[in-house]
Amino acid sequence: MSQGHTPAGQAGTGKPLARAFEHVPAERPLAMPEQDFDALPPIGHRRLSIDLWARRLLVVLLALIPAALAAHEMRRSIGLDGISPIEGVYLALFISLFAWIAFGFVTATIGFLLLTVGKGRSVTPRPLHPSEPLRGTTAILLPVCNEDFMGVLGRLSIMERSLAQVMGRERFEFFILSDSNADNGETERRLYQDLRTSFSRPIHYRRRALNIGRKPGNIAEWVTRFGGGYDHMIVLDADSIMSGQTMARLAADIERHPHVGLIQTVPTVMGAATLFARWQQFASRLFGPISAAGMIWWAGSEGMFWGHNAIVRVRAFAASCGLPELPGRAPFGGHIMSHDMLEAALLRRRGWDVHMVTADDSFEEFPPSMPDLFTRDRRWCQGNIQHVPLLFRIAGLHPVSRFQLLVGASAYCTSPMWLALILVVLGGAASGLWPAAAVLPSGALLGITALLLFGPKILSILWAMAEPARRIGFGGAARMTRGVLADILLSILMAPVAMLTQTINLFGILMGRKSSWNGQTRDRDGMAIGSAIWLFKWHLLLGAGLTLLAVRAGALGWTLPVVSGLFAAPALAALTARKDLGRWAERRGLFQVALPWWRAQNYRPLRFRWPTTDDRPVGPIAANDG
Repeated sequence: MSQGHTPAGQAGTGKPLARAFEHVPAERPLAMPEQDFDALPPIGHRRLSIDLWARRLLVVLLALIPAALAAHEMRRSIGLDGISPIEGVYLALFISLFAWIAFGFVTATIGFLLLTVGKGRSVTPRPLHPSEPLRGTTAILLPVCNEDFMGVLGRLSIMERSLAQVMGRERFEFFILSDSNADNGETERRLYQDLRTSFSRPIHYRRRALNIGRKPGNIAEWVTRFGGGYDHMIVLDADSIMSGQTMARLAADIERHPHVGLIQTVPTVMGAATLFARWQQFASRLFGPISAAGMIWWAGSEGMFWGHNAIVRVRAFAASCGLPELPGRAPFGGHIMSHDMLEAALLRRRGWDVHMVTADDSFEEFPPSMPDLFTRDRRWCQGNIQHVPLLFRIAGLHPVSRFQLLVGASAYCTSPMWLALILVVLGGAASGLWPAAAVLPSGALLGITALLLFGPKILSILWAMAEPARRIGFGGAARMTRGVLADILLSILMAPVAMLTQTINLFGILMGRKSSWNGQTRDRDGMAIGSAIWLFKWHLLLGAGLTLLAVRAGALGWTLPVVSGLFAAPALAALTARKDLGRWAERRGLFQVALPWWRAQNYRPLRFRWPTTDDRPVGPIAANDG
C-alpha cells in the first residue's frame, strides 16, 4: 500500500495531478491516450443487425404517422390561401413538437408491450448461476466531490455487505476517488482512517489535490495508475447503491460477451425525503420502466452511458475514451462536461457494443427541490450543447450514436420551441393576423395530443396493475391512481416553469455563461418564500406578460394552465422542498413506492459513529432512505 502525500502523477491528459492523500494498492499503469477526433480509429468487431435497424425504422415511422396526420389537419385549418412566413413558423414549431411527443409515446408503448406480453425478457439480465465462477477482477469506483462522507460510507457499507454474500466476492475491490476541496478532504481523511477497519474487505481511498477534468479526469487518473490490474470497473456516483448480486451478474455478463464494452443499468430513484423528491421518486418508479424498456429495445448494441451504475471493460475504455480538452471558450470549448454519452459513442466508434439493462436493485438519489434540479439541469444543458459541433467533427461515429447525441442536445431546444409557439399564436391573434381559434388544434387533434402526452402514464398504471406484487408496492390501485392524478396536476404546474428555466439556461450558455460543476445539493428542507420569489422573478414577469397578451388576443382560457404554472412557481418550489410535507405524503400513502431491497429484507448497514468527543451515534444513510 502507498499512503500519505505522494508526488504528482500523470493522467491520460499528460498533465500533472498532485495527490493529497491516498491509501491504495500497488500501481498497475495502463495507457489512456487522448483520442484524435479527426482521424478514423481502428474499428474492431461491429455487427450489422438487420433486426435492430428494422426496429429503429419502425419506431421512426410510428412516430411520423401521427405527426403527418397533425400536419395535414393543421394545413386544413390555416394557409388555405397560401402560407405566410409567420404561419410557416407556426407549422414548423407545431409539427416538430408533435413528432417529439409522438416519439416518446411510441417508445413507451413498445416498452409496455415488452414488459407485459414479453415479460421483459429482452431488457433484463439473466440470473446468475453458481456454476459460472467469475474469472476477471472488477474495481468498484465511487467518485466523490464535497459530499456528505458519512452518507457515502453508509451506502458503501450496504453494497460491501451485500457483495460479501455473493460467490466470487473476492474478485471485487472498492475505490473511493475524491475530488473534494482541502477542508472536506481533511474530514474525509479522518473519517476514512477511523472507519476503514469497519469493513470486511479493503476499501481504498485517494484524493487528488487538483481537480483536473472533473469526474472524467478523476476516472482517467485511476485508469492510468491502476487500470492494468483490473478487467472491469463498475462506476457509481456518490449517491448510488447497487446490490452485490447485480454487480456479480454484470461482471458475469461482460465476461461472457467479449465484444461488449459497457453495460448500463437503468437506476431507479431512492432516498426521497422532501415532497418534491417523493413525487419524482414515484414518477421514476412507475413511469420510467416502460420508457426504458422501449429505448433498450431499439437501441440494442448502441446503448447509452449515464456515467454511473454501469460496468465498463477497462482496456476498451482506456483505448477508446481518452477525452481531449476542446479548443476555444465555453460552452463549446474546454473540458468535456457531459462525458458519459460521448464515451458510449467512442466505445461504439471502435466497435465495442454498449448495452442497457433494467435492474430492480440499482438506485440513485434525486435532487430534493426544483431549484436543485434546475441547477443540475443547467450543467447537463451545457454538456449536451457542447456535443453539437462534435457531431460533425468526430470521424467514425456510429449513426445511432450521432442520433443519440443529437437528441440529447435537441431536448434542450424543445423548451424555447414551446415558448416560441405560444408567443407566435398569441402574438398573431393580438395583432389581428388570425383569430386564436383558427390556429388552435381541432378537438380531435387535441384528443390525440392528450393521448400522446398522458398515454404513457395510463400504460404504466396498466403495467403496474398486471403484477400483484408490483401493485402492492405502489400501495394498491387506489393509492397509485391518486398518486398519478397528483403527478399530472403537479406536472402541469411545473411544465411552464421548466420551459422558461431551460430557455433562460440555453441562451445564457450560448452567450458564454458557463456552468459550475461542483458537489451537488443532496439534502434540503424547505426554502424561504422570499428567496423563491426572487429566484423565479422572470417566471412571474412572463406570466404577467402572457396574461396581458392573452386577454388582448381573446385566448385567456387555453393559456390558463401556462400562466398558472408561472405564477405558482415560487409557492410550488417552496412547498415541495419541505420534508414535513414529504412525511405527510408518506403517512397518507401519497406517492408510495416499494421499499428498496435492503429495507425490504430488513438489511441494515454498519452503524458508524462520528469520531468526536461526544461520540454521538449517526446512521450512515438519511432517515428516509426508502
